Amino acid sequence: MNKRTETIDDAVKNFASLPDEARVRIKTVEKLLACSTATVWRLVNSGALKTKKLTPGTTTFGVGDVRQLLARDQ
Repeated sequence: MNKRTETIDDAVKNFASLPDEARVRIKTVEKLLACSTATVWRLVNSGALKTKKLTPGTTTFGVGDVRQLLARDQ
């Protein structure tokens, strides 16, 4: 397992302990929602999920927003 995969897996494993204000990357969101990158972007385009750009090439998602989406789908 490479370092990037370990980081994603750690974020998923520790998701419950992260504060709502924390930010995660798209691969973490994909694993949490069990969906593809395209589906994450469809959720963004529909307004169901918000993003925040850290840099031009780095998009993040709020942990609180992801939690709301997970709770809505249960």
